[in-house]
Amino acid sequence: MTDPIALVDRFGRRHDSLRISITDRCNIRCFYCMPEHDAAFLPRSGVLTFEEIERLAGLMVHRCGVRDIRITGGEPLVRRDCVELTAMLAQIEGLEDLSMTTNGMLLREHAADLRAAGLQRLNISLDTLDEATFAKITRRPGVDRVIEGIDAAIEAGFESIKLNALAIRGISESELVGLVRFAIGRGVTLRFIEFMPLDSDRAWQSADVLSGDACLRLLSEAFGEVTPTGRQNQSAPAETFHLACDGREGTIGIIRSVTQPFCGDCNRLRLTADGGLRNCLFAQNETPLRDAMRSGCDDDALIQKLQQCVGEKRAAHGIDSDNFRPPDRPMHAIGG
Repeated sequence: MTDPIALVDRFGRRHDSLRISITDRCNIRCFYCMPEHDAAFLPRSGVLTFEEIERLAGLMVHRCGVRDIRITGGEPLVRRDCVELTAMLAQIEGLEDLSMTTNGMLLREHAADLRAAGLQRLNISLDTLDEATFAKITRRPGVDRVIEGIDAAIEAGFESIKLNALAIRGISESELVGLVRFAIGRGVTLRFIEFMPLDSDRAWQSADVLSGDACLRLLSEAFGEVTPTGRQNQSAPAETFHLACDGREGTIGIIRSVTQPFCGDCNRLRLTADGGLRNCLFAQNETPLRDAMRSGCDDDALIQKLQQCVGEKRAAHGIDSDNFRPPDRPMHAIGG
């Protein structure tokens, strides 16, 4: 029997995975996410407090069946006392998995403390190993800092470390092979994610997407056979593949978010830094929870808002449709 409080939408998708953005601020300015200058950020009073985040996370785990939480930003590590919040979330009874997505710039300083606080897994953005290309993408220097952060995370002993690289035509073709060698050499998984229309400059075009098929062709030319191994689970966004590199075997992932959307198995909800619940990365609407909590909304009323948000979820994000329009918020203001 289905739990009456389970977050199930009208298409039968059960939502048990939550992304929590704890800040919309970031220490780099990737062109696919943020403007280079004059980015608008939330005032401190507009951001959810740690206690508000803990309340919502605990409610969704204890009463709505959420089983995994990912901490995101902006860049989560720029928020003061992020390690303390991580420890608060890790102590929620019934939470099965706690992870974080980070750009890695501050990871060297925080990796060991995050692991000790209870963080289990890390996803680290790494689009290139070349400093000039890194600066072109992020509009800031620092690829060496990211690599140092990755090495610190490996040393800290996380259960899983994945590197995320956007697949962008005209940039990524020359980066794929080096990134695969880097990842396999360090024993971590690399995933290529098709470039999505989430940039604040609204410059994205479908021609800018380096498709998953194109990535696989380039990798096959470099490494020989690239063998599909399926998905880790039904709702996992990445198709996984096995390949051999320099005498070592490894796994890569391909996330075809544009050319082969996986909306039919989506189990994710997103909470923005200012308390907006989003049922899709590309949703046009949000369910505001911050002001409701601050005005005294009790848990039962909050759950009704959660259920309403999930009930309004569309069948798919519709990137490939003629009437698609990107969300009003850019990626850094939504959360990963």
